[in-house]
Amino acid sequence: METRTPHRLVAALAVAVGLLCGVLAWRWSWFIDLRVYELGASALFGGDLYGVRFHVADLPFTYPPFAAVLMLPLAVLPIWLSALLWAVACVVVLAFVVDLVLRSCGAAPTGLLLPAAVAVALAAEPVWSTFSFGQVNLFLMAAILADVLRPDRRRAGWLVGVVAGIKLTPLFFVAFLVVIGRRRAAGTAVASFAGTVLVGAVAAPGASWAYWTDVLWDPGRVGGVEYAGNQSVLGILSRLLGHEAPTSLWLLVAGTTAVVALASAALLWRSESPAARPLAACTAAYGMLLASPISWDHHWVWLVPTVIALWHSGLPRARPVAGVVAAVAFSRAIWWSPFRHGREYGWSLAEGIAGNAYVLTALGLLVACAWWGLQGSGPDGSGADAPGATSGVRRGVRRLLA
Repeated sequence: METRTPHRLVAALAVAVGLLCGVLAWRWSWFIDLRVYELGASALFGGDLYGVRFHVADLPFTYPPFAAVLMLPLAVLPIWLSALLWAVACVVVLAFVVDLVLRSCGAAPTGLLLPAAVAVALAAEPVWSTFSFGQVNLFLMAAILADVLRPDRRRAGWLVGVVAGIKLTPLFFVAFLVVIGRRRAAGTAVASFAGTVLVGAVAAPGASWAYWTDVLWDPGRVGGVEYAGNQSVLGILSRLLGHEAPTSLWLLVAGTTAVVALASAALLWRSESPAARPLAACTAAYGMLLASPISWDHHWVWLVPTVIALWHSGLPRARPVAGVVAAVAFSRAIWWSPFRHGREYGWSLAEGIAGNAYVLTALGLLVACAWWGLQGSGPDGSGADAPGATSGVRRGVRRLLA
């Protein structure tokens, strides 16, 4: 009975949030991204997938054709029901992520911890933004973590490939799987991604050709890079410069950031304690988010598992860092400064710190994780080096950074 009660509370929370989202979608026309998914699914056969636009903010469908295939059920459901079911599924998936990260840290949830943690996590700005837009971010994060943190799964890696077929940025985790020594899973991810491309080509050959040859390379389809909601290296560089950053500068800074993120993640992954592995996965996710030209605020749902992993990692001073990350996630700091209509270009120093909070937090975490890894501290703070591959990776990174 005790084990069933938390799950019943999670189910009740999911239904309650779903009903709320259904009412919001019906009465106040929220969930504009979910409506874009619906529009894309409706245009998949016999329509112009990349020509249609949703009337709110003139939004186009920007995803690969495979994503439209997956969204086909939305084409036949009323928006209030789509929003209700979507929100219920998001709460369940969020509970899965919280439970998976806790168990990976060796802290299996007991009592009311799981429903309480999920209820609190719903208030984090990226999470609620994901709900209000009807975004897919929680599903992508859950699939990636399931592949990365459960290596005993048969055909591990295929979920990373599938979600990369929905949004291309998860392909970054193929590199992560390589650097942590799971090359077979990386190969599986590449193969499953290729499968999604094939499905899209069969379902909509014209749209597929248009996407891979034209749409993918059109930066104008995703919005202004300077917008406060774009928490990426390109976004912060553009806001600092007062104009869109040159491609060469962005590639240099984003590439360096990605390499540092992968190196830090690899060091953490090979720690003796499994508690560091969720933190390593989150570190890789920040490399992905920072390097991507557009990383909207709702993409930053990774802040939630980061707080959990930091709290349970046992790394030196990790809990105060977890408090800072939680404060950033729940404070909505990125919206404190003036935004839209190019006002981001005129930010003061204080406004820039608040408006770039996710980027600055992620950069700080990369530095902290690199320091933890290079110090050779195990998650118990003992300072003991992990054997074998860990020492070799540490020596290699030290030589690289020397």
